[in-house]
Amino acid sequence: MLKNLLLITVFISLTACEKTVQEYHHSSLHFGTLIDITLYDVSESQADEAFKQLDKDFSYMHSAWSPWESGSVGRTNNLLKTGATFSIGPGVLELIKKSAAIANNTEQLFNPAIGELINLWQIHKHDDPDIKPPENKLIEQLIKNNPRLDDIKIEGVKIQTDNPHVLLNFGAFAKGYAIDLEIEMLKNRGIKNAIINTGGDLKAIGSHGDRPWYIAIRHPRLDTWIAKIEASNDESVFTSGDYERFYQYQGKRYHHILDPRTGYPAQGVQSVTVLHTDSGLADAAATALFVAGPDKWQEIANNLHLKQVMLIDSKGVVHVTPAMKKRLKFNSQIDTTILTATDL
Repeated sequence: MLKNLLLITVFISLTACEKTVQEYHHSSLHFGTLIDITLYDVSESQADEAFKQLDKDFSYMHSAWSPWESGSVGRTNNLLKTGATFSIGPGVLELIKKSAAIANNTEQLFNPAIGELINLWQIHKHDDPDIKPPENKLIEQLIKNNPRLDDIKIEGVKIQTDNPHVLLNFGAFAKGYAIDLEIEMLKNRGIKNAIINTGGDLKAIGSHGDRPWYIAIRHPRLDTWIAKIEASNDESVFTSGDYERFYQYQGKRYHHILDPRTGYPAQGVQSVTVLHTDSGLADAAATALFVAGPDKWQEIANNLHLKQVMLIDSKGVVHVTPAMKKRLKFNSQIDTTILTATDL
């Protein structure tokens, strides 16, 4: 009897251990931002191997895709200036093709070919106390050059351009695209519940146990959240905001989201949040809708077939699609004016 009781006790203990769900966290710095990864319901060995692979992959993609590194994009930019035809690596070629399709559907408001303009503004040096806006004549000259991804001629794995002012910068697409690739890597490893967060832009798969993943969307002017949303089923949440990288000069804010039409930081918007299953599209769309502004964002969202978008204009008014509004839980501690879009 005692022996049977001991066996039952051991069985119950083992069963309890088997049902213990493990959660693991890892952080690393890539793409100029802190990447936080959470894996749920995995073993310690699964988590360790996944984190090693994630670090390796993100490190490679950052070096290969950064316009300021001597990787694939850096090499491509140097060769594009020559006007010669050359072979391009499959990774960068895929970036160009995917980005070009989105650029054309946004009327070039998302334009990864404006690397010269981005370099001119030097927003990545926003902490420099001596930084100031570039001269108007330099901006006007770059706008006249009108670089676009469509200027690049593609034949198989060979590319060429007659516009020497095409300079690739995938800063508004690469993070999202990278997240999608790494989520697929996690799935292939048998990981079903995870979230990859790159500085507030993220993708979630599965759930956090018996509940979805809860995501807070940052208020663009206050040190708090403006709304929360439940994300699951391979959903990505991407936000472009004028608070991410900016500086003040003579009382005016200059941020990093540039309008390819004017050459200056886009006006009229504080932030845009896009919810979609395609992280690369969500990343690029958030930028394009920010540039489009309060008057044109619905048109561009329609072009991209987006249904879940929230835009906060320069006055703090929230514009939101009906589908997105149904899913958002707004912060009741903040007085918020909310307008529902009629055409989406």
